[in-house]
Amino acid sequence: MTIQRLDNVLIVVDDLDSVISFFVELGMELEGRMPIEGRWVERVIGVDDVRQEVAMLRTPDGHGRIELAKFHTPKAITPEPPEAPANTLGIRRVMFAVTDIEDVVARLRGHGAELVGELAQYEDSYRLCYLRGPEGIVVGLAEQLG
Repeated sequence: MTIQRLDNVLIVVDDLDSVISFFVELGMELEGRMPIEGRWVERVIGVDDVRQEVAMLRTPDGHGRIELAKFHTPKAITPEPPEAPANTLGIRRVMFAVTDIEDVVARLRGHGAELVGELAQYEDSYRLCYLRGPEGIVVGLAEQLG
């Protein structure tokens, strides 16, 4: 076997504090936050003169992680269009299983999140929605029914 697990997903952000607050409100736990720089990281990511701050958040079960990175140098590049639609190539969202989708939506709205479409039900199995949070980050929420 070559893969042991999915370790984390990286999201590059500009306002690290705001995005941390958003994911903590969602229910993730901040594991740590620290500056990262030096030749080793430049070699890994293929970018010179890197100085960044990273924060690692984990899901309550301890299995899923999101790494947030704010680049001080070089500055991060803004994608075009900034609020890409769901059919844009690349990673479009991160999906989370939740127990009370309406409560989570209401709490995340307090952090500026807005529904991308609408809260919908898939058969008798799930209630689902996409939310666009700070910096255009899209999270999917899925509440299993029954």
